[in-house]
Amino acid sequence: MIVLDFGLVLSSLPDGRPFGMDMDTVISAGANLVNVLVLAAALAFLLYRPVRDILRKRTERIQGQLTQAEDDMAKAEELRLQYEQKIEEVYREREEILGQARKLAAETSRRLIAEAKKEADALRERATVNVELEWERAEAEMRNAIIEISAIMAEKFVTLAINKETHDRLFAETVVGLEDMTWRD
Repeated sequence: MIVLDFGLVLSSLPDGRPFGMDMDTVISAGANLVNVLVLAAALAFLLYRPVRDILRKRTERIQGQLTQAEDDMAKAEELRLQYEQKIEEVYREREEILGQARKLAAETSRRLIAEAKKEADALRERATVNVELEWERAEAEMRNAIIEISAIMAEKFVTLAINKETHDRLFAETVVGLEDMTWRD
């Protein structure tokens, strides 16, 4: 560390001149001061307005950019709000469409079940009719078979036990009995 001894510095100055200044040095310093002031005034006169204009334009440009940024932010916020509204509308529309689809599916399901029940009932009814028809046909076949068997048995019995005269009398009685008889459906 350097330590200055002011006493040593003052003793090195010539006697009679404070700080080693004489009249030439003061005039020279005054001329330099005037030159600096004239130069500062000239530079201020020449450069102040252009620099001020440049700074003003830069300030305006920055202010314009800030204004533009604020406008852009406002537009972005507006677009965000519109986006959120549209998203909400889409969700509402989605729920509405899903609700309609659910209703349509339920209605279609009910309709299909009703149609299936009708078809099942119709099928059951046709099956019942077919069973009844088959039953009646089977009864008719059984009657015919019984009649044929009875006729064969009667023929054998008659041929063994009845002569010509008894046969003619029984035939006549049967024909008269058949004419009086009402046939079942």
